[in-house]
Amino acid sequence: MSTDAVPAPTADPPADGYLAKRTAQPPADDYLAKRTLRSGTAGWVLLAGLGVSYVISGDYSGWNFGLAEGGFGGLLIASVIIAGMYLAMVLGMAELSSALPAAGGGYTFARRALGPWGGFATGTAVLIEYAIAPAAIATFIGAYVESLNLFGITDGWWVYLAVYALFIGIHLGGAGEALKAMFVITAIALVGLVVFAIAAVGRFDAANLTNIAPDAAATGSSAFLPFGYLGIWAAIPFAIWFFLAVEGVPLAAEEAREPEKNVPKGIIVAMLMLMVTGAVVLFLVTGALGAQDASASGNPLVEALGDSPAAKVVNYIGLAGLVASFFSIVYAYSRQTFALSRAGYLPTSLSVTNSRKAPVLALVVPGIIGFALSLTGEGAMLLNMAVFGAAVSYVLMMVSHIVLRVREPNMPRPYRTPGGIATTSFALVIAAASVAATFLVDPKAALFTLGVFCAFMAYFGLYSRHHLVAKSPDEEFAALAKAEEELE
Repeated sequence: MSTDAVPAPTADPPADGYLAKRTAQPPADDYLAKRTLRSGTAGWVLLAGLGVSYVISGDYSGWNFGLAEGGFGGLLIASVIIAGMYLAMVLGMAELSSALPAAGGGYTFARRALGPWGGFATGTAVLIEYAIAPAAIATFIGAYVESLNLFGITDGWWVYLAVYALFIGIHLGGAGEALKAMFVITAIALVGLVVFAIAAVGRFDAANLTNIAPDAAATGSSAFLPFGYLGIWAAIPFAIWFFLAVEGVPLAAEEAREPEKNVPKGIIVAMLMLMVTGAVVLFLVTGALGAQDASASGNPLVEALGDSPAAKVVNYIGLAGLVASFFSIVYAYSRQTFALSRAGYLPTSLSVTNSRKAPVLALVVPGIIGFALSLTGEGAMLLNMAVFGAAVSYVLMMVSHIVLRVREPNMPRPYRTPGGIATTSFALVIAAASVAATFLVDPKAALFTLGVFCAFMAYFGLYSRHHLVAKSPDEEFAALAKAEEELE
């Protein structure tokens, strides 16, 4: 037997109602030693930077495709609704992350609240989101590189391969180094948004906001809502792109200092910053470029500034924004894969860390899958697939918050969600509508992603649920909860 193997349970496992069911197995002595992350590498400032880094590419490209679905009015209303959902969800996750600080993030929360099936379903949905989002971003990076005309480079597979290889390589050097690099790149990207805003104000024309011709056949169509009321719903997946992946901040809990304090503060600060940047680009890009032209642009901020010197500056910095999100979501998918693997939900080889405490295969394997998806070159389709995974995970995480508030009211919670269950119930309803909206925008992409999700669940039902690792942090949280329940 290799040192990584998980031995079979003893003939007489403890009859504690949890291990007695043989759903989890005791690991070999050095199992967890080979699957340890470096702790204490991030305070709340770096965590807030990580949250912004996850999302900032959404300000530079992707959201604008929602103009083709709902027009400016539809995308604006959808964005307000989605901003409210994310704020409510972030407040709920701040509480959960303070109570259950582990690298699994949403999977850890759902594992405690909904059991192994709910935990794996949540972790799978998050992993789908994080594995596909970089593929979409890679296609946007390709469009920006081509527009820069650097050394005659054109958009193509070599660009996607280069970004995957480069940034996975940096992550293999360790979390502390990667988080600091992400923070610097994100700061540059925020400067780019400031430069854009200053330059775009003079080009703003309110008439450009509503220059898409109304569809007379759409119910409720007008200049403000050219595709009618249904356009609001269709624009939701693209409004999500303004905030997609901010919920990944808790994935850094095991590598943070005082995670029970710093993770909630970091994710809330990140969310507030993203609400400001999203509003700025929605209004100024559409008002400067026009809704019609912006709806199909691969680099809308640059095109909104025309041939001005500021456009060139924003083009270069915009590439930094896309790189920041790509870089940080690679971090996120590796930690989600690591957590699921360490607990036995995915093959345990995926969670082995190197001498720098970086999970090697958890970085490489999803990267290979993402690179393959990027070869489609269909950024909008990949965006919708990532949003499907994200929205499913949001539903499950909000259910987890509600369940834990009801079932474990005395659980230590250093941070408590304002409004409690009412806040996360609002997020739950909007998240459920968002899942349905992905089928409205691109049914084939949504159905394909649903099929992948079901395949993962079948793998869990047939195999991995019988091979869980008892002493992994997430299973320990669950065992502790079970023991406390039985004592009561």
